[in-house]
Order: sequence, then structure tokens, then C-alpha cells
Amino acid sequence: MNGVHISTARQMLNSGDPVDLSVWKSDGSILHLHNVISLRYDYYGGWRNVKLLTSGEMRRIRDICIFQINGLEVFL
Repeated sequence: MNGVHISTARQMLNSGDPVDLSVWKSDGSILHLHNVISLRYDYYGGWRNVKLLTSGEMRRIRDICIFQINGLEVFL
């Protein structure tokens, strides 16, 4: 499995193109988000708002909790 650095993952999110994400939730469970775009990023807080394009649902995720983007492992 290939991987990308977190800075590359941030560039992919900031591009505005839809991506698939896998993130860890605060309770340790895994959340798979398909076809999402990043709307807002807080550099100092380390979180971003993402929108699921299929349902219109909004989620707030922490960048550090992203471990997969478009099937590529994210490393620090």
C-alpha cells in the first residue's frame, strides 16, 4: 500500500476536489467518509469542516486523525 505525507493530504483536501477519507473518531472507532470536500480549515486548531456531497451532511474532523485518503495511507 502506498502512502502520502500529511502535508500532501492537506493539499489534496484544500484543492476542492472530492476525496474519500478514513478517520479515527474520539472513541477510537473508524469513520469512512466517501465523496467529501473540505470547506474550512483551522490551522491553529488542527480541525476542518468537511461536507459529504451525497447527503449534504457536515462533519468536523481533526487532520491528525486522518489515516487514509483516496485509498492511500497518511503518515506524519
